[in-house]
Amino acid sequence: MPQTKPFLSVRSLSHTYHTNSGETPALRDIHFDLFPGEFAAIVGPSGCGKTTTLKMISGFLKTDKGQILVDDQDITTLAPEKRPVSTVFQSYALFPHMSVLENVIYGLKFRGIRKKEAREMGMEYLKIVDMEEYAGASIGEISGGQQQRVALVRSLITKPKVLLLDEPLSNLDAKLRVKMREEIREIQKKYEITMVFVTHDQEEAMVLGDQIAIMDQGKLVQIGKPEEVYLHPQNDFARDFLGISNRFTDIHGNTICCRPEELEFAAEGSVKGIVRQEEFLGFYRQYYVETMNHEHIIVRTDRNIKVEAGKEVQLRVK
Repeated sequence: MPQTKPFLSVRSLSHTYHTNSGETPALRDIHFDLFPGEFAAIVGPSGCGKTTTLKMISGFLKTDKGQILVDDQDITTLAPEKRPVSTVFQSYALFPHMSVLENVIYGLKFRGIRKKEAREMGMEYLKIVDMEEYAGASIGEISGGQQQRVALVRSLITKPKVLLLDEPLSNLDAKLRVKMREEIREIQKKYEITMVFVTHDQEEAMVLGDQIAIMDQGKLVQIGKPEEVYLHPQNDFARDFLGISNRFTDIHGNTICCRPEELEFAAEGSVKGIVRQEEFLGFYRQYYVETMNHEHIIVRTDRNIKVEAGKEVQLRVK
């Protein structure tokens, strides 16, 4: 069924932080729509406004200007506990004096759900992330990855219309991050939850996001499908932030912008240079080339293509 009506709408959202040293604009007219069950990943450098955006959607930060709609309901002025929104924070914000199960069902007592029913629901949700055997454990007795799972199902059990995740995987090691992002995506698809996920990890954004939003200095630079944003960046910042980008001058004096994988070694190319470094990265090789104009280019090739450092080469755009 075609989706014609946005489920989460952020309209001209703006916010300014007021401090003793003056005013600092944090968000400037942020505007985007998400349809039911869509997963949006927000990326950008530190201080660009990613977390501020989540805080305003969740209600922990008041809006100076703009409007937030969830399923046609204007939630702009609602208190956080009144919003159909749940948030998983980077710190997980679990209660150390409660058991795993008590943490999971904590929010249900505000929904008028009886304790017995809440505990049954809690066990069902712990099964989703293979944590039912830890129901009676204290938070200090489980690992960081397990705490992340507890924080996730604690937010899911209240059945929010929108789930916000503020860099929830940043405290995990690389292998566990990959496993947890797979679990988050599986849960999101299973329950068709509309999610907004803030991350510094570009690969994470590309893997998880139906939509990727790139932010810079409080502005939304570009939003779109991963392929669209990566292959057709709207400006230099979007191109340079998401993935690696080359910019160099060819033998005809033209300025060329392209991705490392869009270049190849050739007998006759549009740019000449010298290979300064070669790296074997498993399924591909990466070369660092210095052009005759002393510009620096990164080239990614099939792993079977071997070029020695110090060799003069020519390159062309595929």
